[in-house]
Amino acid sequence: MSPLTSNDFNSTERFSSKKVSRKDFLGIFTMVIVPMFLAAIDQTLLAAATPAIAQDLGGIQIASWIAIGYLLAGAASVPIHGWLGDRYGRRNILIAALFIFSVGSVVAALSSSMTMLITGRVIQGIGGGGLMSLSQALIGELVPPRQRARFQGYFSSMFALASVSGPVVGGVIVSYLSWHWLFWANLPIAAFAVYRLCQLKQPEILSKSRTIDWWGLLLFPLTTTIIIYWLSSGGHEFYWKSITSYQLLGAIFILSIVFIFQQSRAQDSFLPLTLLARKEIHIPLISSFLFAACMFSLVFFLPIYLQLGLGTNAAMSGLLLLPLTAGIITGAYTTGKTIARTGVPKWMPVIGMSIATCGFVLLGLLEPSRYLTGILGLVCGLGLGSVMPSTQILIQTVGGKANLGRVTAMASLCRSLGASVGTALFGALTYSLIPNFSNDSTIADLLMSPKVPIIQAFQMGFLVAGGLAFITVLNALRAPRIHLDDYD
Repeated sequence: MSPLTSNDFNSTERFSSKKVSRKDFLGIFTMVIVPMFLAAIDQTLLAAATPAIAQDLGGIQIASWIAIGYLLAGAASVPIHGWLGDRYGRRNILIAALFIFSVGSVVAALSSSMTMLITGRVIQGIGGGGLMSLSQALIGELVPPRQRARFQGYFSSMFALASVSGPVVGGVIVSYLSWHWLFWANLPIAAFAVYRLCQLKQPEILSKSRTIDWWGLLLFPLTTTIIIYWLSSGGHEFYWKSITSYQLLGAIFILSIVFIFQQSRAQDSFLPLTLLARKEIHIPLISSFLFAACMFSLVFFLPIYLQLGLGTNAAMSGLLLLPLTAGIITGAYTTGKTIARTGVPKWMPVIGMSIATCGFVLLGLLEPSRYLTGILGLVCGLGLGSVMPSTQILIQTVGGKANLGRVTAMASLCRSLGASVGTALFGALTYSLIPNFSNDSTIADLLMSPKVPIIQAFQMGFLVAGGLAFITVLNALRAPRIHLDDYD
């Protein structure tokens, strides 16, 4: 296939008038898949590499900030990238986000101390916050709603594959090369992404606001940072019922009230409150939040369950994640194809999360075995894969082209918050049910503990996750039924 030129995408009208060909699809796909992959895999890439990094640089007591710093900066910057994309062009801001991400990668690769590495990860996160949301928004800018469903399945599949494979790739690179290559490898990939994006002519910018909502740009990232920090650090950096936890909750409450009041009075508000008030927008966003809570609790804790409860080794627990990944990819692909054929996104998350509910409940009730766990992981994945493409299509379609960046950023933010809430709640519940477990307990201690109480604790966690999945079904049923052909 020959490379696309600027003339291939002179305006969004080209895709509004006829069906997107496979050549067009491949051209767009190669433009945006690389930034999305970088953003997704870097969330989990260092999970297996952190011990080796801490041994090399020292600072094991702050090593958790390698992941937390990236997630905090990414979640806080997502809406800013969306707002800037609506204002100055999504292609342009995506290129800028890739540049910031690359600068952070260089700083991290050259790090000689843990503090410098965390600084590089924060810079990476600032850029990474725009890679996922702006890539999806750019698709919404170039492809009309009905045909857009064909793409969402691919993107959701890539997101799941990158998230799950991150620890595996990181472990292999650290084992055979050096952890520095985890960051150097980003540079040629980002350069290729910039090259492809530069071949795309920036479509017309539909958002013409002239004022900058400085207070919104300040208050929202600050509030989001505190929320993510409280969710990701509670139970580890401080106790949930500690003074620190209560102080953070108080700050979150006060800042949220101030932010909502400020946004309601701003002329060109940073956050589209009028859009968020619509059922077609906030109901899918709630589904995104709940879906991420279920998915990431399974991704992060299923390997731990397999090792601590069922006695598998690390390699086998990684292999038993493959059915979950295959299920998510299959569910996302099927959802995209179905919506493209029917034009109605409402029912896929209802059906999918009903399937996921059954999978979680069976994980919590049946006599466990390694291979049964893998099969039920596949079932859960089939259901979870239905949510991301359907909700993304719905909010982008209803939000309109002028707000694509902001509504897509809201979906990314809801997924980040949901992932933090899900992993925090699942971990707190499960570990609290294990006898004699405390914050000072180690993996070695748990491996020596009786298996039955550990299995029962994790099965209770799966049942709670099943309850969240069922709540997602009920929430998805509330969404209005729309047809994509009714929107431009």
